[in-house]
Amino acid sequence: LLLLALLAPVTKGKVFSQCELARVLQEEGLDGYRGYSIANWLCMAFCESTFNTAAQSVKADGSTNYGIFQINSQLWCPTTTAPRITSARAMLLSADLLSSNISDDTICAKRIVRHPQGMDAW
Repeated sequence: LLLLALLAPVTKGKVFSQCELARVLQEEGLDGYRGYSIANWLCMAFCESTFNTAAQSVKADGSTNYGIFQINSQLWCPTTTAPRITSARAMLLSADLLSSNISDDTICAKRIVRHPQGMDAW
């Protein structure tokens, strides 16, 4: 067990304050993106993860929701635990969605709200 724990990737998550997350979301270009305000994004992130980037939840279908926006690994932004392969369609590492850097999370969130359901996808 100790060996497995040592081999597992180390993910350093972060729990944002509301103001801090609002600033980051603004910097990531989410304010007004597809008609959704920072308040919309903050409300969704709070409901999904209480602003915790390391949040994970396993669903009944075997998929996992990851990160501050609880992005589903099968529906939106496929993830893998294997090393990333360099290509235009490379999959995210699940650790990318769990780290304190939410740039990958916001890229996926933008992809989700471009879908006809918009933020209702959550």
